[in-house]
Amino acid sequence: MHMRVLPVAVLLLAACSPSPQSGGAGAQAEIVQIDGSSTVYPITEAVAEEYQIATRVRVTVGMSGTGGGFKKFCRGESSISNASRPILSEEVEACRAAGIGYIELPVAFDAITIAVNPANTWLESISVEQLKVMWQPEAQAVVTRWSQVDPSWPDQPLTLFGAGADSGTFDYFTEAVVGKAKASRGDFTASEDDNVLVTGVASDANALGFFGYAYYRENTDKLRAVPVRANAESVPVSPALETVLDGSYTPMSRPVFIYVNAEHARSRPEVKAFVEFYLKQAHDLITEVGYVPLPDTAYALALDKLERGVTGSVFDGHSEVGVSVEDLLRREAR
Repeated sequence: MHMRVLPVAVLLLAACSPSPQSGGAGAQAEIVQIDGSSTVYPITEAVAEEYQIATRVRVTVGMSGTGGGFKKFCRGESSISNASRPILSEEVEACRAAGIGYIELPVAFDAITIAVNPANTWLESISVEQLKVMWQPEAQAVVTRWSQVDPSWPDQPLTLFGAGADSGTFDYFTEAVVGKAKASRGDFTASEDDNVLVTGVASDANALGFFGYAYYRENTDKLRAVPVRANAESVPVSPALETVLDGSYTPMSRPVFIYVNAEHARSRPEVKAFVEFYLKQAHDLITEVGYVPLPDTAYALALDKLERGVTGSVFDGHSEVGVSVEDLLRREAR
């Protein structure tokens, strides 16, 4: 099914005329404001579209990246923050300083996809070590050709596309590949908008990029996914719903989240109602846009956490590489 991806920071309006309650001085109370991860954006956009048709409440969905979204969230500028990694300690402190409590709700799993142009027919797989040679800070202005990564690869220019510094995907990828979040060469085309990265790779026969699985799945006619080997000896594994669920697509699979302003969930019925709708509709809509839905028990746990207003994070202020579906469920059930 076609993924409903719209332009950045698009204002999603109800399919029918606005309700009388949405006008006048009380209009703000009828808007649910969301920002953050471009990876989580397709899920939230799909939920928002369905919710607005059902309720005629307006929802705004922005795409400023996980880090950019948390900056707005911790300033009280949004009710919900999409995140492709857990909230970090400095963001925890920013929210605490502003008096903003948050409810952390995992919503799906993603497979970060390594993609090349279809004209590249020779790259059969790539190891995490080879990705590190490409992306580590020491590679800047030094590793500029494919043959420098592996002598058996063509002596052609290496053009790289990846998530921008405000992106949770950038944080996770660099930690998984280089060993430290945000440790990366700087001479690549960066964007918090995954559609920009898709266009870049699709336009350059020598390109390699990384982004969320949904963006690859929507553009299989323009891109080719490269199977990943966790090390030189391991079997190449392609990104897919099955390989995420069975844990074999490692270390490139990770949970993604929404963070809900706890006070808004208590005091603004439209915010709580939207999140409830999100969690109840998540399984089907997440599958539709190309991510891996969590087991039904996970959404039941999330609904209970929302109802009880349980704040804080189970990740202690840092992202982690290699968290499985089972591990996530154990943490959420505590």
